[in-house]
Amino acid sequence: MEQQVKVVIGDRLGKGQNVAKGVEAAGGIAIVIPGVGADMKLGDVMHKENADFGISFCGSGGAGAITAQTKYKYPAEYGLRSVEQGLTAIKAGKKVLGYGFMDTEELGRRLTEQFIQAKRG
Repeated sequence: MEQQVKVVIGDRLGKGQNVAKGVEAAGGIAIVIPGVGADMKLGDVMHKENADFGISFCGSGGAGAITAQTKYKYPAEYGLRSVEQGLTAIKAGKKVLGYGFMDTEELGRRLTEQFIQAKRG
């Protein structure tokens, strides 16, 4: 049996529940980091949970993603503002995606579907 895709979500304002619904709708496991400043914990939680990829949300779309990249060497793309930019980043092998605030179910679903498709080759 194929292992489910595990996605960690860290939002500067403690949100991420809508993205999590999308991840789960696509068949993935969503781990939402609780609390304000959660984006800065993204790399640590990804590492602890052995996650497939992570999504960071903050105003600039960069802080949590850059921190995860620096500390754990996860390939990251940040400053993202659309679902399509995230799909392209996953196709390019990025493991951390840094977005401006964009807590939508569609984002979580489509990114997870793309990751599953890319993993299958």
